[in-house]
Amino acid sequence: MLWERSERSGRIARELLALGVRPGGVLLVHSSLRALGPAADPETVIQGLLQALGSAGTLLMPALSYERVTADSPVFDLLDTPSNVGVVPEQFRRRTGTKRSLHPTHSVCGLGRHAGEILSRHYLDRTPCGDNSPFHLLPEMDGQILMLGCGLRPNTSMHAIEEMIMPPYLFGQPLTYRLRAANGREQEALYRRHGFSGWTQRYDRVESLLDEPDLSRGIILEAEAHLLEASRLWQAALLTLRQDPLYFVEKASE
Repeated sequence: MLWERSERSGRIARELLALGVRPGGVLLVHSSLRALGPAADPETVIQGLLQALGSAGTLLMPALSYERVTADSPVFDLLDTPSNVGVVPEQFRRRTGTKRSLHPTHSVCGLGRHAGEILSRHYLDRTPCGDNSPFHLLPEMDGQILMLGCGLRPNTSMHAIEEMIMPPYLFGQPLTYRLRAANGREQEALYRRHGFSGWTQRYDRVESLLDEPDLSRGIILEAEAHLLEASRLWQAALLTLRQDPLYFVEKASE
């Protein structure tokens, strides 16, 4: 079993490097374990990602908890609140050594050289993906975004880009959350929450804005993968949103 896991993680690493993942770089990963095939398990995927990045790299994964931290249950515990975006990021969150940013609905977990630097300022924001969020900081770190088996739609970095433009659909009603840090200290703060009422997100439309090498496509195990250069994504998406604030959404079907 250990030998098979090692073989699969090594294959994942080789395929990631062939896709264009940079050793020593900063990589934000969205994933679907099911798309990778029946032989994949969360820890093997994580080990493959870490192997590709190497000892100088930094691995990031969203640990979003907006389905768990709500108006009816507005408490976020940095150590104990699970994420709601899949088994791979939840396994990553629970691993020894993984750090997590302090945010009630849009936290990010990280491990590696720059993890502390990227995650430490998120508590300053009062929106999901503000100026201090890891999503906003990623292009400044020459980071990459890997969409692993989940297509291009669930790209949380797009929210950070939208927050630069403030399109009319973006925010809903504010809510006061209670946050509990790793040392047990608690604080209350009022946050502006994302809304999207009546709108469907169409972040897959970035595919028409980016060409290789800014958007690379490949196969990891059995999953289709997309690798985006964060800085180029930001440049193209910001320009597009300034010209058409509704470009990345469409009216939800009734």
